Order: sequence, then structure tokens, then C-alpha cells
Amino acid sequence: MATDTSTHSAEHRALIPHPHPWIWMYHSVADPADDPYGITVARDRLDRHLTWLRRRRLSGVDVGTLLRAHAAGRAGRLVGLTFDDGYADFLHEALPVLRRHEFTATVFVLPRLCGGSNEWDALGPRTRLLTAEEIRTAAAAGMRIGSHGLYHQNLTALSDTDLRQETLHSRELLREITGTAPDSFCYPYGIVDDRVADAVRAAGYTYGFAIAADPLLGPYALPRTHISHADRGLRLRAKRLRHRFAVRGLGR
Repeated sequence: MATDTSTHSAEHRALIPHPHPWIWMYHSVADPADDPYGITVARDRLDRHLTWLRRRRLSGVDVGTLLRAHAAGRAGRLVGLTFDDGYADFLHEALPVLRRHEFTATVFVLPRLCGGSNEWDALGPRTRLLTAEEIRTAAAAGMRIGSHGLYHQNLTALSDTDLRQETLHSRELLREITGTAPDSFCYPYGIVDDRVADAVRAAGYTYGFAIAADPLLGPYALPRTHISHADRGLRLRAKRLRHRFAVRGLGR
């Protein structure tokens, strides 16, 4: 009897455990019209993105939950959701959407800039960051809080002393704010090297998050997929495929 080799191959690929689960990266949730960096997503577009996941029987979860499930072989229907920089709009724009879908997320914040703004973005616009009280509110709502360092700097350019401050001291400050030391660290600009990854590990974090997949892949340089306002169904499907093939290719 003839065998459908294409179907057989697809089924075989489905049985191969993916080396790294899919993690989405967001930043601000607001009006994307005035954004030279392309990192702002409107609230209704975020809702459409999460609806896209639900229609595929996928659930969005914080990265700690995702990676624990992945280690136990139970992450097949899970996608990690992350929000970088800790913008204040997370609380009144992103959080209600996440709650409506019964999803959770990890919010990476800068504890030395609580209530400040994104001064590292030369082109602006200035966007307010979460205060310490707002960080506690997000945590109380079931979101996980992770560290993004202290001042949103390129950590690879810092001295060992300053690097320790950005990694260890930011973790201590977040423990004071939320009552729980964060288990995850997100590298500003996605820039990481071996020295920075070692500092994150030494500071007590369990995971480190970059952006693009590269040879440093591992628990302290996990890749993520940037999700933009321009992303709709076709682009999301393409990004899902790109993630699968890019990471598997590096794992060979």
C-alpha cells in the first residue's frame, strides 16, 4: 500500500521536541502612531494577537510557567508572553486584555527608574514607567515580574562592578518591591555575551532572555520573537515557522 510521505514527515516532525519554546516580546501597549522604533502595539491589536493564540488552542503564560512546563515536557500548547521596559501602560492597557483571555505574562522592569521614563530612547516619545506601587499591583494580578537591569544599559560595555549592580542589585530591589526575588532577567537591547550571562547566573536568576537566536542559546540566552502592531495572522504564522527552523538549525 502506498504511503503519504508528506503526511508521515509532518507527523514525525511533530514528535520531535522543540529545543526552545516560543516566547513573544512586547513593549508598550498604546497608540503606535508616534513610535519611531516600532515597538508599540495598540490595545485592540494585542487583543487580536491573543485571540489568534486562543483559536489555535494555545495559551499565553509567563516565562517561568512556560519553562517549567517545557522542562517537564508539557509546554506544547503554551506560548510565553513578555513585556519589556515596564511601561505604565501595561497596567491599564495590556493587563485587562490578558485577564480577559485568562493569560499571564512576565513584565521586565527597571527598579531604579520606577515612575521615570524611557530616557534611553533618543528619538522619544517619552513614556512613563511603572512605579513601585504599580509593579506590586501587576504582581498581585498574577503577572510575574522580572528584572531588566537598573538603567537600561548595554551590559556588555560595563565594568564588572557596574555589571554586578545591574544584575544582583536590581534583583535585590525587586525583592524589596514585590516580596519575591525574580527568577528571570532580560538583557537591555537583547545584547548578551558570556560574561554578562555568567553575571546573571551568579546573581541567582534561573533564566536570561535575549532577542535573536544565536550560538549562546541556553537558559541564560533564550530567544524571543518581537511582536509588532503590523503583525496579523499571516505574519504570525510566518514568525512561528521562523522560530521553529531558526532555533532547530542552531541546535544541530
